[in-house]
Amino acid sequence: MSDLAAAVLATAQAMNTVGINRGAAGNVSARCADSFIITPTGMAYDECVPEDMVKVGIGGAPLKVGAGGTAQGTRKPSSEWRFHHDIYAARSEAGAIIHAHSPFATALACQQFEIPPFHYMIARFGGATVRCAAYATFGSQALSDALLIALQDRRACLMAHHGMVVFGGDLKEALALAIEFEALCEQYWRVLQLGQPKLLSADEMARVSEKFKDYGRQ
Repeated sequence: MSDLAAAVLATAQAMNTVGINRGAAGNVSARCADSFIITPTGMAYDECVPEDMVKVGIGGAPLKVGAGGTAQGTRKPSSEWRFHHDIYAARSEAGAIIHAHSPFATALACQQFEIPPFHYMIARFGGATVRCAAYATFGSQALSDALLIALQDRRACLMAHHGMVVFGGDLKEALALAIEFEALCEQYWRVLQLGQPKLLSADEMARVSEKFKDYGRQ
C-alpha cells in the first residue's frame, strides 16, 4: 500500500512537472482492492510525502496510508474524492484517475465546448467526441453525477468551467492519456483560431475506433 501511495504522489508531482497542472490544483488517485488512494486536499504536491496520501473506502470514509499500509492519521482527502469514488464504482476498467486544470482543456471547458472529430485521435478516448460535463459546484454529488454522464463510453471529458478528468488502467496510462488529451485540446483550440473546424465522418471515426481496440498491444 505504501508503494501505491508513493506512486500516486509521484504522478501528482509529474503532472505539475509536465505542465498540465499547477500548484495544489487537480488530484490523482489509484484503485486498490475495495478502496483507493488519493492526494490530500489543499496540499502542495512538492511538499507532500507518501504518508500524506489518503485511503478512501468504497463507503467514502477517509483513512490515511501509514507505514506498512496501516490506516492512521488525519489528512483529509481531495475535495473531489466523491467523483473518484463514483467513477471507480461505475467503471471497473478504471485503475487510476487524473483531474487537472490544464490550460487548454480548461479554456475549452470554460466555453462549455464538446470536442468534435476534428482529429482521429479523439477516438483514443472512447468515441467520436469528447463531451463536456455540465457545471456543478466542485466536490458536490451533482458534479460527480454530471461526470458519469459525460464519461459514458469514454475515458476523458471536460468539466464545464473547471478542467478535465481522465482515467486509465493504471497511473502510468492515466498520466499518458492526460498529457495526450491536453495536447489534443491545444490542437483544437488552435484549429478554432483558423475558422470552422473540418470534421471527420462518422464512418471514418467508427473505423478508427475499431483500430484503437488493439492500439499499442504488442
